[in-house]
Amino acid sequence: MPRGELRIYLGAAPGVGKTYAMLEEAQRRAERGTDVVVGLVETHRRPHTAAMIGDLEIVPRRTLHYRSAEFTEMDLDAVLARRPEVAVVDELAHTNVPGSRHDKRWQDIQELLDAGITVLTTVNIQHLESLNDVVAQITGTTQRETVPDAVVRAAEQVELVDMTPEALRRRMAHGNIYRPDKIDAALGNYFRVGNLTALRELALLWLADKVDEQLDAYRAAQGISATWEARERVVVALTGGPEGETLIRRAARIAARSKGADLLAVHVARSDGLAGADPAHLARQRVLVESLDGTYHQVLGTDVPAALLDFARGVNATQLVLGASRRGRFAHLFSRGVGVTTTALSGTIDVHLVTHPEAGRGRRAPAVPAALSRRRRLLGFTLAGLGVPALTAALNVLPDLTLTNDILIFLAAVVGVALVGGLWPALVAALGGSLLLNWFFAPPYYTLTIAETDNLLALGVFVGVAVAVSGVVDVAARRTREAARASADAQTLATVAGSVLRGQRPLPALLDRLRETFALRAVSVLELATDAEKRPGRAREDTAWRVVASVGESPAGSPSAGETAVPVDDRLTIVLSGRRLEAVDRRIVEAFAAQAAVALRQQRLAEQAAAARPLAEADRMRTALLAAVSHDLRTPLASAKAAVSSLRSHDVDFDPDDQAELLATADESLDRLSRLVANLLDMSRLQAGALGVHPVPIGLEDAVPRALDELGPPAADVRTDIPADLPAATADPGLLERVLVNLAANALRHSPPGHPPTITASAHTGQVEVRVIDSGPGIPEDQWEHVFLPFQRLGDRDNTTGVGLGLALSRGLAEAMGGSITPETTPGGGLTMVLRLPAATPTDPPEGPQE
Repeated sequence: MPRGELRIYLGAAPGVGKTYAMLEEAQRRAERGTDVVVGLVETHRRPHTAAMIGDLEIVPRRTLHYRSAEFTEMDLDAVLARRPEVAVVDELAHTNVPGSRHDKRWQDIQELLDAGITVLTTVNIQHLESLNDVVAQITGTTQRETVPDAVVRAAEQVELVDMTPEALRRRMAHGNIYRPDKIDAALGNYFRVGNLTALRELALLWLADKVDEQLDAYRAAQGISATWEARERVVVALTGGPEGETLIRRAARIAARSKGADLLAVHVARSDGLAGADPAHLARQRVLVESLDGTYHQVLGTDVPAALLDFARGVNATQLVLGASRRGRFAHLFSRGVGVTTTALSGTIDVHLVTHPEAGRGRRAPAVPAALSRRRRLLGFTLAGLGVPALTAALNVLPDLTLTNDILIFLAAVVGVALVGGLWPALVAALGGSLLLNWFFAPPYYTLTIAETDNLLALGVFVGVAVAVSGVVDVAARRTREAARASADAQTLATVAGSVLRGQRPLPALLDRLRETFALRAVSVLELATDAEKRPGRAREDTAWRVVASVGESPAGSPSAGETAVPVDDRLTIVLSGRRLEAVDRRIVEAFAAQAAVALRQQRLAEQAAAARPLAEADRMRTALLAAVSHDLRTPLASAKAAVSSLRSHDVDFDPDDQAELLATADESLDRLSRLVANLLDMSRLQAGALGVHPVPIGLEDAVPRALDELGPPAADVRTDIPADLPAATADPGLLERVLVNLAANALRHSPPGHPPTITASAHTGQVEVRVIDSGPGIPEDQWEHVFLPFQRLGDRDNTTGVGLGLALSRGLAEAMGGSITPETTPGGGLTMVLRLPAATPTDPPEGPQE
């Protein structure tokens, strides 16, 4: 059975017309004879949306009961049984009511698609999982209902339903989106012009990425390699030289001229992996690219221009940035160079050749270490100086041999010297051997004169072959040593990277691994003081540096105090103590130094984030408190105001019973207002760390009744079971009463009729436990911690009874008194809140009832 197609109508905010556009498409398909049904559409009492449903067939919804309330959801089984060609299912990110087959509506839609049914649906940009935190930062509102990006990206069609912020606000003001009583609050909060503009940009950019993926898939499927300039993509080629940073910044400026342009850096490494760029330069340049919101790539290739252009065409690049050649004028006589060759072959890709200070200076050949050890070279020279004359003496006493045989024997000796000592001893052996062959074995003997042309040719071939073989042996030995060195470096880098990734403290782990690798006494990272950058010569003073990280014994406190100093950038230097490193080891240390700079930056960013987190939490709390004050205080204030105004009115004469009822209403409203304000103030003090706590021994047989009296008549049926011999608890009397009131009120709110809560107490190993037990619907264990978050009313659909601070405040107050609150499942169903407090010592008298 073919899978159904998914068509999604994407919007930047509620009210842009997603559902209307979806229903328009459904009507068009129905008019063409397609079998279309409405699985679920939320009209939100918008008359134009409701009218658009028209005569479309509607599958009746399924009714579910949850926490003594009725809810309706799409009847998935009914839609599957009906098996239409197209089903209209609104709100892709919706969370289903507990008891449904799937937790999320997008999972219902996946089942419809698997059954071969095409689905039309809607979603707002703020519901995408990857953008959830961005939307929360922009709007100050965290979306609880999200859908994975992969679900939306997998849709066959995504259509953007767009509207300018000003037009959307006009639609809101005309009452076409929300009820009149919510318009002012919406326009002043979520529907501000700045919020809507940012959300609109997010929607456009996300859809642009989706279109870009479709374009890449189409070009790949059609085998199109030519560049299509649908979006600017700037590729900068890095050689690993010092000019790389100049090229990167130039490419970033080019990319910045076009909105949404991509910056990509690429380094073409040799396929043999033996000779390449400076890893320290590449590491620093990679950090720079990523700091400019670009991406770094590395490809293998022997033909650099071809590999570079293959990469550029593969990513659909529009511009390519290269550095001017560092080769001298003489080198250009033999080869055009990478820049000129790439420009000639680039086709439709624009190539920028950027000049830099290193251009035209020629490539500085790196110091080439000897292929063989000093001991082996000395042994080779010894064999050349002693072995060749000894061989000559031996051949003189042997029976007569032809010159050809003598040459072959000398050639074997030269190869042996090359295998032992390398190139230069072999050259000495070849030259000395040619002279000895000419003197002793080529007629006329005992003279350097060569009478026969064949002998001259034979001696010339001998010298040439000896030199060539010596060179090949030396190159092979050098390549073997380079390969072993590269393998060791790669293994060291992999080990360091693994220790950094697995460690909780990347910078110390990196430095410690560096110290162990090179058998150092200590490694330290030094940072130049800020004022030292402005004063020439200050950096040479030891007091201008400070240690920001170190490992080992007696780390150096200045660059001059260690054996090796490796600069990382203008302000950072790594100093190695214990022994001086060889020049060949410095390259790998420079690569580690660049990684250390990255680790230091990440460590500081983490520290800054940790320092900013309490400030952000406090700011979020203040914002929520203000929202609570502006919204949730209205109900008790309005009730008290109405009661008092009625009593003061001269238009109506109230009898004593009516007056008593109005006074009771005012008193109850003011009590609610007092509790709400107290909760808000206490939560604010808790967040600020300014809550005063005065723990004293207090008996629960006195504290629990006072808390229930605070709740009034609703708490009359609460059962209590407090043993007479229960030890006193150590707590602040006022705060303990507040905790008990909140726990009991929460239990009363969720207890079914006829099953009041129960409060029990017991003592266990130096603690007093109070259990507030209800038989309500309970809470799943994976959501227990959520109920303790401020301004959360888990599962409640009624937001008129408070701000959801009770449990969060209760846990905070309990912890401030040295106790804790943990939830448990009530046997038979329900939730039990366990309050644990420190037990008072037997010598401390419990506090009696307060007058």
